[in-house]
Amino acid sequence: MTQQARKALSGVTMKPFWLDRPDAPDTRFPLETATQCDLLIVGGGFTGLWAGIQAKEQNPDLDVVLIEAGRVAHGASGRPGGVVSTSVMHGLSNAARIFPKDIDELERLGHENMHGFLDTITRHGIDCHAEWGGELTVAVDPDHVPALSDEHRLHLEHGHDSTLLDTDGVRAQINSPRYFGGIWSKNISGTVHPALLAWGLKRAAIELGVRLYENTRLKRVVDNGATLIVETSIGARIKASKVLLATNAFAEGDRRIKRRVVAVRDRVLATEPLSDAQMQSIGWQNRQGVYDTRTQMNYMRLTKDNRIIFGGRLAYAYGGEISPSVDQELDTYEPLAGAFFSTFPQLDGLRFSHAWSGPIDLTTRMAVHFQRYHGGKAVYAGGYSGFGVSASRFGARIGLDILNGSRQPESHLEFATSMPTVVPPEPFRWLGAEITMYALDTADEKGGWRRPWLNMVTKLGFPLS
Repeated sequence: MTQQARKALSGVTMKPFWLDRPDAPDTRFPLETATQCDLLIVGGGFTGLWAGIQAKEQNPDLDVVLIEAGRVAHGASGRPGGVVSTSVMHGLSNAARIFPKDIDELERLGHENMHGFLDTITRHGIDCHAEWGGELTVAVDPDHVPALSDEHRLHLEHGHDSTLLDTDGVRAQINSPRYFGGIWSKNISGTVHPALLAWGLKRAAIELGVRLYENTRLKRVVDNGATLIVETSIGARIKASKVLLATNAFAEGDRRIKRRVVAVRDRVLATEPLSDAQMQSIGWQNRQGVYDTRTQMNYMRLTKDNRIIFGGRLAYAYGGEISPSVDQELDTYEPLAGAFFSTFPQLDGLRFSHAWSGPIDLTTRMAVHFQRYHGGKAVYAGGYSGFGVSASRFGARIGLDILNGSRQPESHLEFATSMPTVVPPEPFRWLGAEITMYALDTADEKGGWRRPWLNMVTKLGFPLS
């Protein structure tokens, strides 16, 4: 398998496929002079962009400034699989796990969020290659099928248009020898091109009047009583009445954010475009976004030009480093390439065009939460733990409402008023992550001590098994 993987990775571009486009928008100039505003948004990823748009649409007279440390979409937002869903809590089963009393309301809010998502991209003419084939969760072991049946019942209880597939049914959707069952959820879910979405949101925010500055990194936040003074790395000072910290895995804005947010990385591959014969060999006519049930989960989706985006295999670097050098080494991607060819042996000979990693803001909740600082004048909204392309719109909306005094009833629910548990500091964080990632990589194949370890980590708050 290693030789096959190495051949497929030969000549690969070490850059996110989504960002490798000649039509990327020009970079906005940095903020170089002092300014003031009603609302400062720190972070030009999905949460920050959605926040800027919603804030201006709610109140066109509001003076909104958004600063981004690098370039819009070049952090986490230009790197994910790009599957969008009605869930705002990392999936229905995760929502039921963490907030069982509020599950009905969270489901309603999730559907409302996706309708708002659709409305925004339609009104602002954002062509993000959206396809609405739904989501498909697939069992990679016959022993996983009963859990899928339980998950399907949960979907039906909450009114989802969801179909339970047996082995023949799931392989009729996607022809893989690894799949033994599946759940096909069809409620306004599917896939988007994440970079095109982010760039479209950037354009929409600017057109609405958001003052957006790139290459403007936050240095520190100083509480000035009635206002906050934000200092940037190039010496500019911003006086703001309120600050939304949309920094997610980067956790900038207050050192205490990282007590609850762990920055892990996800590896992703993009294939060359499949030929008509190759597409016929795998089926996938409904073009769903796909997640599997293996312990170290893989996910995949198709692009507009029929490439397969195939991701998975979490990793952690000491101190939560976002872009360690190991993620630029081809060997890092060989296990992921091996998993791809185990999934689609009929695609032997297909090459990968791009390989990259992307940061994920992991918490014990595995879903968005909100941290309040400086007497409520600053709010951190993040911790999506993946699955944030559409949930980030919801996180931005709730974060803005909390800054405005929690006027909406949903901002008083448990998900908005509580926080995930604290994660141990270094070096215990790194040691625990190393053992856990190794267990995730090898549990399905070797078992042994790995299952009890993953069960223990699950009991501590991370639902890994």
